[in-house]
Amino acid sequence: MPITNRCSPSTAFAFNQTQDSLSQHKSLVIGGAGFIGSHMVDRLIADGHAVVVVDNMVTGRPDNLVQHRSNPRLTVHVADIADAGALDGTMEGVKWVFHFAALADIVPSIRQPLDYFRANVDGTMAVLEAARAHRVERFLYAASSSCYGIPDVYPTPETAAIQPQYPYALTKRLGEELVLHWAQLYGLPALSLRLFNVYGPRHRTSGSYGAMFGVFLAQKLAGKPYTIVGDGTQTRDFTYVTDVTGAFVAAAASALTGEIMNVGSDGTYSVNRIVELLGGQSVYIPKRPGEPDCTWADISRIKQRLGWRPRVSLEEGIGRLLENIDLWRDAPIWTPESIAAATADWFKYLGRGKN
Repeated sequence: MPITNRCSPSTAFAFNQTQDSLSQHKSLVIGGAGFIGSHMVDRLIADGHAVVVVDNMVTGRPDNLVQHRSNPRLTVHVADIADAGALDGTMEGVKWVFHFAALADIVPSIRQPLDYFRANVDGTMAVLEAARAHRVERFLYAASSSCYGIPDVYPTPETAAIQPQYPYALTKRLGEELVLHWAQLYGLPALSLRLFNVYGPRHRTSGSYGAMFGVFLAQKLAGKPYTIVGDGTQTRDFTYVTDVTGAFVAAAASALTGEIMNVGSDGTYSVNRIVELLGGQSVYIPKRPGEPDCTWADISRIKQRLGWRPRVSLEEGIGRLLENIDLWRDAPIWTPESIAAATADWFKYLGRGKN
């Protein structure tokens, strides 16, 4: 796994020599050291691809790719895609581009909207232009179902109203608009997949309060109660990460372009059910404004257009998480008090004008 650091060329190093000749099919995964991106790398490597990863390692982690350390078919570039020239040389011979890189989490996006615009909008523009210049065969964008805000329809189809509630959702939607425009105007063969509540091993464990499973698994390891928002009856379309990577492969292998498709589990599950499967005590904390009571993807389109269907049940997915629970051993342990402090801006801005 050769690695180069484009942020600081003097610190570049490599484990092995690059051997792109080992595979006739070369794919680029932007954000490939992150949660979903690293699983995408796993799938592509297993399918025989040579894979190039570009990741700035802000939320991505080298450890997410350690299983490929000795594999010469993986090359990693440490770079910020929004920097001029960051993608130079990374797309030579690439057929498929998978764009997962983004800043995530709600509260940091409220506090630092310019950072989110740069990463999620400017960064996407840079990747699109590099892909267009190199005439890639397929461009796949990881969009967010947060663009639907608080939906009016369940299950929620791709035609539902777009009503982002915070800068993360807005900037991911703007990135999607760019992708669709590049497909329409320039003929870039691109698709956008809107992801619903993806979970699995390597789920983010950053210092920011955010993804539920990362919070709950760290609490379980520490013997602390799960902090359930509201009464726990709210439901989410929890979708296992390998089902998501399967959807991306199906999309890349298709001839479709300029379309949006939801990716979900074909169900919706309460937070209380998750706690029941994880086992342990819980406490309840105040419900937050700007969050839907339900997320539930209508996946009729992707079933019909790509023949894709989710394979991993919620029970099986939770079992796999528990088998890998040590991955969260160093994750922050959140308490009701620390969550209240971390989400103060959430209530301040998203609760404005609401009772």
